[in-house]
Amino acid sequence: MSDISIVPLPGNVLPQSTLQSIFAERLIAWQRQHGRHDLPWQNTRDPYRIWLSEIMLQQTQVTTVIPYYAKFLACFPDVAALAAAPIDEVMALWAGLGYYSRARNLHRCAQAVVEQHDGLFPASPEALAELPGIGRSTAAAIASFAYGSRATILDGNVKRVLARVFGIDGFPGEKRVESAMWALAETLVPAGASDADVSAYTQGLMDLGATLCVRGKPDCGRCPFGDECIANATGRQRELPTARPKKTIPTRRTWMLVLRDADGLAVLLERRPPAGIWGGLWSLPEAADEATLAARASALGAAGTPQRLAPLTHAFTHFKLDIEPRLAALDIGGRPTCSEARDEGNAWVPLEAIDSYGLPAPVRKLLTALKGSLL
Repeated sequence: MSDISIVPLPGNVLPQSTLQSIFAERLIAWQRQHGRHDLPWQNTRDPYRIWLSEIMLQQTQVTTVIPYYAKFLACFPDVAALAAAPIDEVMALWAGLGYYSRARNLHRCAQAVVEQHDGLFPASPEALAELPGIGRSTAAAIASFAYGSRATILDGNVKRVLARVFGIDGFPGEKRVESAMWALAETLVPAGASDADVSAYTQGLMDLGATLCVRGKPDCGRCPFGDECIANATGRQRELPTARPKKTIPTRRTWMLVLRDADGLAVLLERRPPAGIWGGLWSLPEAADEATLAARASALGAAGTPQRLAPLTHAFTHFKLDIEPRLAALDIGGRPTCSEARDEGNAWVPLEAIDSYGLPAPVRKLLTALKGSLL
């Protein structure tokens, strides 16, 4: 902790060493009485279900995850079923949950568990962290909940709790601050605790950050550390953790082609490259400007000049994307109506079947509106 700035301690706040010594016991007691106990992935030691929930919960709220979690379990009840599934089926179920590299890594991880570990998730955090898509904190959470391992987690919620309770200045995403937080977190995990206590401690960290020590208006009056929390004692709840340094969010622009077949009931989709935004999803043909898109439309057999559709804007973490959609139809002369047909990179998809494809959210919104106007 010497590498980071600590908010000066008010006279009525416990010394840090004392707070560290009581932290785990206090948190476990709070979690058992006030924490969350009825989430769909709780009350199980099944590492598959725990892993699935932890991957989905990365940068995504519980209420958003719950229906996706249920759908995945219905389609893929175990790791072998997920590993054997086509990637398109996985991506289609994931569509709308965002951060699509998680879905690709989910599939790769399931295959690795089946092929390299005989279908059984490793018990150690170190072995779990070597699997695709599982970082240090996620590995610790899986090991704690599935196997009762004494492992340290440090996700966004936990960083917020530690920054406020222990008065840690500095942006937690900065390497220097994050390393110091890991060092502190390691000292807080209860030594010699039972498996149940370790799981309650890990869940308590998550629950405290998600329900009381929230970003906007933390409920300090109900917090088990309300009297000891440095942020509360110094009125710095809104300042801690230190916010990410502000950067100007750039705006990018792209043109998308909605190309319909001869009878207007199917559209052409292209699979996006595995890397980059919407990696591996199906999307619409794109171009960097109007003229290039018109040339692409002509090369694909469109009749006439593509028509303007209402523009869309989609926000990513680091930039905004302005989408200029254009509508065109295949030249009817000598061209048949297209049924659902596909190869590795292209697919003619009936509008009524788009829900079975993994599509970026704005593309799904655009095609759903088109389907509603035609069907």
